[in-house]
Amino acid sequence: MRPSKRVASIPPYFFADLAGRLSEVAARGVDLIRMDMGAPDLPPAPHIIHALTQAAARPDAHSYTPFGGTPAFREAVASFYRSRFEVDLDPRREVLGLIGSKEGIFHLIESFVDPGDVALVAEPSYPVYASAARIAGGDVEGLPLRRENGFLPDLAAVDRDRLAKAKVLCLNYPNNPTGATADVAFFRRAVEFARAHDLLLIHDAAYTEVAFDGFRPPSLLEVDGAKEVAVEFHTLSKTYNMAGWRLGMAVGNRQAIEALYVLKSQIDTSHFLAAQEAGVAALTGDQAWTQERNRVYRERRDIVLEGVRAIGMTADTPRAAMYVWAALPKAETSSTEFCNRMLEATGVSTTPGVAFGQEGEGYVRFSLATPTARVREAMERLVRWRG
Repeated sequence: MRPSKRVASIPPYFFADLAGRLSEVAARGVDLIRMDMGAPDLPPAPHIIHALTQAAARPDAHSYTPFGGTPAFREAVASFYRSRFEVDLDPRREVLGLIGSKEGIFHLIESFVDPGDVALVAEPSYPVYASAARIAGGDVEGLPLRRENGFLPDLAAVDRDRLAKAKVLCLNYPNNPTGATADVAFFRRAVEFARAHDLLLIHDAAYTEVAFDGFRPPSLLEVDGAKEVAVEFHTLSKTYNMAGWRLGMAVGNRQAIEALYVLKSQIDTSHFLAAQEAGVAALTGDQAWTQERNRVYRERRDIVLEGVRAIGMTADTPRAAMYVWAALPKAETSSTEFCNRMLEATGVSTTPGVAFGQEGEGYVRFSLATPTARVREAMERLVRWRG
């Protein structure tokens, strides 16, 4: 019994592989502090949980729901985009509910990339962009994100031969893993680039509502004409601390949304009604509580920055997302080896930058989704280790 060549060629997902290793370390009695995954540790607001429990108690809540989300959920997504970004969406044709944005991104890439096509992927990046393209039989052209360029890709430097074969361009701002942000001017250039080269522009906007110091990240769809070439993905996982609920949305270009709908209708049967009702409450209800959540993340961010700088790592202060992207101390060359030694010596688990592609080598990602007291203890352990 052999898996397909496509699947056999894909390495295990980093965090699935990491879980097994951490279980072995914990079995030795090590007190682990996990700063690797970006899974929010704080709960959703009470009104969101209340909406879930109220809906789950209804006798009519347990059947199949409409493909792509209930009308109420789609309208709530459109309402959120209207109030937050001043972007108008047709709930029926420009909004699609997802079982988390990860699967939506994967399936959209599968919907557009054929064997031999090229996917342009800004790197380092969330691994799903590249893995989806490769499983579809496509090639991946990494667009380097460098600190000297604000971790923005240089679109003008894309290889012309590879560009001629490209079908999609994948971007993500605020960025995972670097924490970098993009302004509307950059998004405008990206839209023009996609239009000029007949690309589907895929933008992962998972972290627009996790921001600090008064910064408000924009949506790519704020650019005039963006819906002609782009689909943006959003998720309730990071915005409302609902990661395990698996609820997200794709919005934008009608033809791309339709293609995604057709593929997903062959694969899944939408989402639990009660989760969607809670999603409506999250998207249309009080948003002020996220400010306190972001204050907690900001406090953790500052603790991590102080700690990593104290052990000789270099890190910019991120204005958004829930990560600190820190360069290795001098004389260190392997992010994997450094993270492994850190884990063995301190019990602190982080993510080596190379897990996000070769352009991530030389960095380590620290997640802020760990209780503040444990973040502080983790940094104290690192200082004792390297001090």
